[in-house]
Amino acid sequence: MNNEIIMSLVPLAIGFVTYFALHSLLASLWLKNYVAKRWPTAMPAYRLVFNVLSVVLLLPLIWLMQQNPGPIIWQWYGGWSLLMNGLMFAAIGGFFWSLKSYDNMVFLGITQWKSRHQGCEDPEQLHISTLHRFVRHPWYFFILVILWTQDIHLAQLVTYGLITLYFIIGSHLEERKLMECYGDAYRQYCRKVPGLIPLPWKWLSQDEALELISVANNGHGSKRSL
Repeated sequence: MNNEIIMSLVPLAIGFVTYFALHSLLASLWLKNYVAKRWPTAMPAYRLVFNVLSVVLLLPLIWLMQQNPGPIIWQWYGGWSLLMNGLMFAAIGGFFWSLKSYDNMVFLGITQWKSRHQGCEDPEQLHISTLHRFVRHPWYFFILVILWTQDIHLAQLVTYGLITLYFIIGSHLEERKLMECYGDAYRQYCRKVPGLIPLPWKWLSQDEALELISVANNGHGSKRSL
């Protein structure tokens, strides 16, 4: 692998690291609290603008990755190709099925805009869906399966590696906020359910999930969902 190929990936890596840093900053309670204090009338649009920026800023990075994919690192053949394609389509189906576990209008920021919500937290109660009983971040899990079951070029290897690292770091940052909201109830949930990859020996029964939901929402009110 020559230096020219490696150097061509530097802008891509810098772009994604910058994107992830900006994404984390915009999602932080610190910045939300700052905006709420300085410009409270802007808060109803905060989540909506955050989502738009997340998509718009990601598009040129995807384009850059596709423009110079680099050499193939690995490729699935025969039965392995069928297996990986099956896993990929199952993950895509799981991702769309999981959408019903969320209040998508709140996730998109439309509810906050319509209700002129000026709080830093989303106006939604904690809930633990069926998928959340087996993995704390099902969207991240499904996305990782979709990414890593493909044939991988060098640019994809760098990009998917950075995405995986960001999911690990970002999930911890997100969970720190959830622990602030729900305290020991969420800590118990973390002890019982794995973060990114489901494990057959770690999961939450329906009764246990309902008990944690009751404790979290009674103690901390309507704040966030998983």
